[in-house]
Amino acid sequence: MTEGTPYQLAQEAATELARITGVERHDVALVLGSGWLPAVDALGTPNAEIDTTDLPGFSAAAVAGHSGKIRSVRAGEKNLLVFLSRTHYYEGKGVAAVVHPVRTAAAAGCRAIVLTNGCGGLKPTWSPGTPVLISDHINLTGTSPLVGANFVDLTDLYSPRLRARAKELDPSLDEGVYVQFPGPHYETPAEVRMAGIIGGTLVGMSTTLEAIAAREAKMEVLGISLVTNLAAGISDQPLNHAEVLEAGRAAASRMGELLARIVPEI
Repeated sequence: MTEGTPYQLAQEAATELARITGVERHDVALVLGSGWLPAVDALGTPNAEIDTTDLPGFSAAAVAGHSGKIRSVRAGEKNLLVFLSRTHYYEGKGVAAVVHPVRTAAAAGCRAIVLTNGCGGLKPTWSPGTPVLISDHINLTGTSPLVGANFVDLTDLYSPRLRARAKELDPSLDEGVYVQFPGPHYETPAEVRMAGIIGGTLVGMSTTLEAIAAREAKMEVLGISLVTNLAAGISDQPLNHAEVLEAGRAAASRMGELLARIVPEI
């Protein structure tokens, strides 16, 4: 591992994480997206909560609804590493910064990760507050966290095993294909129609780059979108970030229960 690489920086962050939290190894990581923050308390009592800026390579949260905190939570026999914010590609800090939490989690020992987000839904039956399992994704950012001739197979990126188990726990869960646009502007109605034509049913501004980095690190990935609004053109309502956060608050109890039931199964 070359000194100064993103992987070395992640190892440094993981070492500092273990020192601060007193937890030598974490098992499962969770990245909470917009609207998911109210659900976090259902995961358990934190052993420690730190600022992201306490660790090398992390910056402060830049988006409303993201707390800029990291929690170490003991849940049953597992140590959970919960990121209460993420760095988005549109912040302009580079792809390595976007996936730094994922690589830190891998360096901290996590072999599985739950990636969540708030997103727009293309199915009119998905009312705001509906959780949807991500079955696959389409990355429209035009970039990748991988460097050089590093050919990583993404065939079953979003774990069929974990999705099946999640649906056993909650048979009402639907599945969808997540399309990441660069942002930070919302998608136009024409772009949403394009997303549907190419096979997408969920649109947002996160997750796909993190999932690719997680697969590179040989982590098992579970993706869950919270439909916070119908995508542009699906309804006649204007889009705004406050709506995203309100949908999360309204669905907090269900989201917390869902995570609390699924995570021990990972």
